[in-house]
Amino acid sequence: MSRSLDIAIVGYGTAGQSLAVLLSRDGHRVQVFERAARPGPVGAGFLLQPSGLQALWQMGLLPQVLAHGAVVRRLYGETPCGRAVMDMRYAGLDARLHGVGMQRGALFALLDAAWERGDGALHVDSCIDAIDDGLRRVRDQHGQWHGPFDLVIATDGAASGLRAQVRGTRLDRPYPWGALWCLLPCGDWTFADELRQRYVAARKMIGLLPVGTRPGDEVSRLSFFWSLPRDGFEAWERAGLAPWLDEIGQLWPEARQRLQGITVQAQLARASYRDAVLDRWYRGRLVLAGDAAHSMSPQLGQGVNMALLDAMALRDALRSEADVNAALARYQAARQAHVHLYQFWSRWLTPVFQSDRDWIAHARDLLFKPMGRMPGGRGHMLRVLSGTQLGVFGKLPLAPEFIQALAGDD
Repeated sequence: MSRSLDIAIVGYGTAGQSLAVLLSRDGHRVQVFERAARPGPVGAGFLLQPSGLQALWQMGLLPQVLAHGAVVRRLYGETPCGRAVMDMRYAGLDARLHGVGMQRGALFALLDAAWERGDGALHVDSCIDAIDDGLRRVRDQHGQWHGPFDLVIATDGAASGLRAQVRGTRLDRPYPWGALWCLLPCGDWTFADELRQRYVAARKMIGLLPVGTRPGDEVSRLSFFWSLPRDGFEAWERAGLAPWLDEIGQLWPEARQRLQGITVQAQLARASYRDAVLDRWYRGRLVLAGDAAHSMSPQLGQGVNMALLDAMALRDALRSEADVNAALARYQAARQAHVHLYQFWSRWLTPVFQSDRDWIAHARDLLFKPMGRMPGGRGHMLRVLSGTQLGVFGKLPLAPEFIQALAGDD
């Protein structure tokens, strides 16, 4: 391992938390700057893919993840009349593989507990709004400068305030579609190991994902989401809750039953997304990770998985190179092929599931499932969905020991 570094991490989401854990374990002196006065999770739930689960296994956290998450073996989407559009099972890759639905609060708590930090290592209510010309000192919203640091890692999310300082942005724009989401009690939900989605052309999408429990709350839950154009949030709010619940009842009665406890619109949170493509992820001693480096549509659900892989790759690069600049170059080279593929597919798949283009949705309903039966097609689609496609032809390697641990064979 290279020498011990003074490192600033800006943002305490999944990427920032994972880097804090990994880099502190390697003996680096880590300080984290988080804008929230009381750090906590943002979002309802997500699907951990084998790619992200392997990273958590390497961090020694897989048993805790499996204890709180919900095993997901099937990804299924249909129209309101019951016509299957997507039907993918992890067993098509390996009978031992599966995803894990998880509450954001659960992963946040596990990563927070895993970071063995010293006093003063986590700076809350600390929004970093500037970095000096040398890219080694950061300034918070109170005007206080911190540093100098040997490395500043920006993990401040899709709307990163430090991204522009890298000067490598090719594309940075909001997606026209967002979502409403909430957590619901799982109860006697029939599809306990499946992500279920229902589509009305590409204009409406409802999803329910089992996400298990979180520390301190042993009620098993579902993550609910409803796709909505970003400019439609205000109209939804003005219309009131009743018409929307009635619409869900018509489209998916079983989903409507899960929403019995939703009585006010404030119980549903809003999410919006960005598409950011960068030619480079670092400049000087400033480097980006997670959504700050490569935000994308959530259509493939890879955000958390990508953040975990970024953290592992940056840790490994700093271990391999004594020179920080060489380590940052190695980190970007290690991650870019994987990221570029998923940004490409995410960008092109989004209109298929979220748009006003009915003809695209019609073609999807006719062709998506048969394409998955074509020779080679199903394996490729499963690798893309599971986060294990690496570039156009490669595969992300999964360690046999990890697969055994995921299957409960050890």
